[in-house]
Amino acid sequence: MWLALAFVSATLLGFYDVAKKQAVKHNSAAIVLLLNTLFSSIIFLPVIISAEGDLGWFEGSIFSTHSEPFCSHILIIIKSVIVLSSWIFGYIGIKHLPLTLVGPINATRPVLVLLGAMLIFGERLNAMQWTGVTLALVSIFLLSRAGKREGIDFTRNRWILCIAAAALLGAVSGLYDRYIMRELEPLFVQSWYNIYQLIMMSVVVIAIALIQGKESLKFQWTWAIPMISILLSAADLAYFVALSDGEAMISVVSMIRRGSVVVSFSCGALLLHEKNLRAKAIDLIFILVGMIFLWLGSR
Repeated sequence: MWLALAFVSATLLGFYDVAKKQAVKHNSAAIVLLLNTLFSSIIFLPVIISAEGDLGWFEGSIFSTHSEPFCSHILIIIKSVIVLSSWIFGYIGIKHLPLTLVGPINATRPVLVLLGAMLIFGERLNAMQWTGVTLALVSIFLLSRAGKREGIDFTRNRWILCIAAAALLGAVSGLYDRYIMRELEPLFVQSWYNIYQLIMMSVVVIAIALIQGKESLKFQWTWAIPMISILLSAADLAYFVALSDGEAMISVVSMIRRGSVVVSFSCGALLLHEKNLRAKAIDLIFILVGMIFLWLGSR
């Protein structure tokens, strides 16, 4: 069951990327992100009310969590800053770049987490893991060559730099999770960091409106906007339920979730009719094989 849920989570994450691409296509990335944090907060609001009011609505279920002291909220606020920064860069980048480029770049995040763990936590990589890292780096080089065919210079294009910054900050968030998840319940973190991100993003949007004017916040309603929150929340729920199974292997679940790139890549090819698919497909294969080596080395 946990294995099936891991594949469900990966599939939902793939469609989540597609929804993001469609939502920001004709809209301000800041407005889309603000609405995403709003809808996500609404989804998890009952969990917060139950925990803070000690109502026990979800006691004994996967939605069960408990109230935490103020110091725990400080940890979540820090996570919210990191995640929101990653999302801001990611939403801006995906608005201007092909999904078939963005997906594979985002799929390299486990490599950045692994390298960060080596530098920060003193972890040592084995031969399998180094092979996975090398293949991922080769895939980035090949992606840069594929990008040049579309006039995208990986070293100078600001949208590529945005996606790179999003991936780096996403890796920082993953490393930070290793620290805070020793102390906090996953659902407590997930429910509250949406609230804090909503507050922060509201401030950002107000600042943009005051500095650049309301006309800079272009908005046109599309159902892709609420689907971002729904798909992400469902993907994370499937992930948490999978991990709640006593037989679940975190290394396997994490690797399968990275397979979400296959879904987003396929949608970019079939629905969005993006270019240079053969070259990008080869790059994608390098990344997926690299992920397999990382998984084998982490078992």
